Amino acid sequence: MNRTSKLKRLGIAFVCFLFPLQMFSQENFVPPYKNTWTSAPHNIPSRSSTDAPLMGNGDLLTTVGYKPNNLRFYISKNDFGRWRSKYGHGEKEFDLAGSRLVAHIDINFHEKASNFSASQNIGNGQTEMQIGRNISVNSWVSATQNLIFMQVTALNEDAVVSVNLGAPKNELAKIANGQWKNTEWQTRSFEEDVDIPASATIAVKTLNYDNTSEIQIKKQQPLLLVIAVESNFSQKNTFEYIKNKISGITEKSISSLLQQHNEWWNQYWQKSSVVLNDSVVMKSYYQGLYTMAACSRDPNFPPGLFGWITNDSPLWNNDYHLNYNFEAPFYSLYAANRLEQALPYDAPILAFMPRGEWYAENVTHTRGVLYPVGIGPMGIEVTRQLDTFYTSLHPEGIEKGGMFWQQRSNAAYALLNMGQYWYSTYDTAYARKIYPYALAVAEFWEDYLKFEDGRYVIYNDAIHEGSGHDTNPILSLGLVRYVFNLMIDMNRNMHFNTKEVEKWEHILNHISQFPTQVRNGRNVFRYTEKGMDWNSGNGLGIQHIYPVNAITLDSDAELLLLSRNTIDEMRRWNDQNTSNSFYMAAIRVGYSKDTIYNKLHDYIANSYPNGFMINNVHGVENSCVVTNAINEMLCMSVGNVIRLFPSLPSKIDASFSRLRAYGAFLVSAKRKAGNISDVEIISEKGKPLTLLNPWGNKKVKVYRDGKPIGFMVGERLTIATRAGEKVRIMPQ
Repeated sequence: MNRTSKLKRLGIAFVCFLFPLQMFSQENFVPPYKNTWTSAPHNIPSRSSTDAPLMGNGDLLTTVGYKPNNLRFYISKNDFGRWRSKYGHGEKEFDLAGSRLVAHIDINFHEKASNFSASQNIGNGQTEMQIGRNISVNSWVSATQNLIFMQVTALNEDAVVSVNLGAPKNELAKIANGQWKNTEWQTRSFEEDVDIPASATIAVKTLNYDNTSEIQIKKQQPLLLVIAVESNFSQKNTFEYIKNKISGITEKSISSLLQQHNEWWNQYWQKSSVVLNDSVVMKSYYQGLYTMAACSRDPNFPPGLFGWITNDSPLWNNDYHLNYNFEAPFYSLYAANRLEQALPYDAPILAFMPRGEWYAENVTHTRGVLYPVGIGPMGIEVTRQLDTFYTSLHPEGIEKGGMFWQQRSNAAYALLNMGQYWYSTYDTAYARKIYPYALAVAEFWEDYLKFEDGRYVIYNDAIHEGSGHDTNPILSLGLVRYVFNLMIDMNRNMHFNTKEVEKWEHILNHISQFPTQVRNGRNVFRYTEKGMDWNSGNGLGIQHIYPVNAITLDSDAELLLLSRNTIDEMRRWNDQNTSNSFYMAAIRVGYSKDTIYNKLHDYIANSYPNGFMINNVHGVENSCVVTNAINEMLCMSVGNVIRLFPSLPSKIDASFSRLRAYGAFLVSAKRKAGNISDVEIISEKGKPLTLLNPWGNKKVKVYRDGKPIGFMVGERLTIATRAGEKVRIMPQ
């Protein structure tokens, strides 16, 4: 085969892979949706979230911006940064610690081209950009290796481009770079005056042209680029590794790497699927799952606040903010059965335990762990105050160098997702992994709670950052319930420390009730018993409902009415900090189905093409708002009671396959014109199954692994299961 025909075939492979034909069904379903940009992204570079296309494999991330004649790719890795436990000050507040860019790659066009448009296939992340009339650039991050591929095509006439590898100017970084043959390389490192050194090597290679400095691309003979990236946390000698890696990649490599990439994404989409007769909601649903697949897979380094960074000094150090921001993007992954993307969450939490124990001993004089608001990976504390300006400006917010903002709830908040993973899988190895942390959180609250007048009281715990010495903040009251319920459940299942169960039950039976107040003539929740009563922003008035799970549809009628009144009073459907918990809280307490669904449409309309919220500086925390809400509308299982279609408006037809439920069940069902059918539940661990009868009180026929076993009747159906078996039910 001659070189020209080979290049044409490679170009066809790129384009065909970018626009695969997918059947709209749940058998081998791959979402057929695209993100589109009709002009260049605006928020790039940015110290916060971006509105640009997002690409990644859960470890290696890239996004792209355009200015006339220059396309810039911003390359980052979840594990790369300046890892030091020290906070900056003044204009350099975020300069001392946190995530840093690995590099940026510029593709410069030697002709005037101001117009930009882009299309991204969220089924596999491939992104095609159109620059003016003559240039097309296709790019994708390999799902299976830390490689990025780009194809630059001259559509109508020959074009001259140059490719340049660089990095932001940073006096704290070391740079080494060079060139061999048709490859440029660069190693960037932060090794001086840090707690944990970090370095990363990147190389960019032209596969079919001779250099990168100035390339004349022949019409319809596209330039093919491969970029390889690795850090010292994966390879000891990153330079030698990258040199060998990229030297072995040729034009012939692309086809097999594309196939591996495609296969990974195809398998990812089969973990579960949802189909609604609403393409707007469907696109947003799968957009969220795409985003989390692209940024969360490294088991030791989950994404920070923004996921993708485009600046060497990101706000809040791109840290793991523990008073909801870090937890929020993972909420939807358990029900969506995306466990590989959920697993990285706990790594920084567990790694911080030694410092958390030190804070508990020295700040609150308790056992257990006390966590500040922001941490980093590997035990790093990027918010630690050492003679910096926050100590003098906010003396009560900083204690023993830790940025707590007077809050005592961060460690308990961080336990929520771990508990969710366990309730959804009953994974015994995972239980053993997290139990020391869960026990430490429980021990903290055993010591910190005060037993007075027959009840346990929380003192000096701010509901909002720096809100003061609040008494019984409603979030912490919910978290205490969660912590001790989880401890009891884990101990009864795993027999870790059953002698403590009686003590934990006493706390649960005597913890203070949620504070209430009257607003606009209705009883609603009060943020604290003593201290802050209400706040016009944020969602701390409902987070005890979700994500804390303290109130469900099985709660008493008075609590449910209080909850719905509070939802109605707050109406934080499109709030900077609240959307990721507000919709779920409304669903959990039986708020109006139509209102929730209509507000979801409003929320989607207020999103950038990449799914991030418009004018919201935060990043990935809101990526799965719609995904999480739809999962719950279709299959609610909190409290080990499965409810099918509990909050989906009657006008919406829907089906879903393999949504994960409490009890380690995989649930599938269909509803069309109000009729529920095809109910199938796979029991992974043989736990008892409790299902709210989808057909009211009608008698139902039960099948085990295809064999009928009899009939059941009643509002709730409780079925003993065996590990691995498939249960089907249908109305008589």
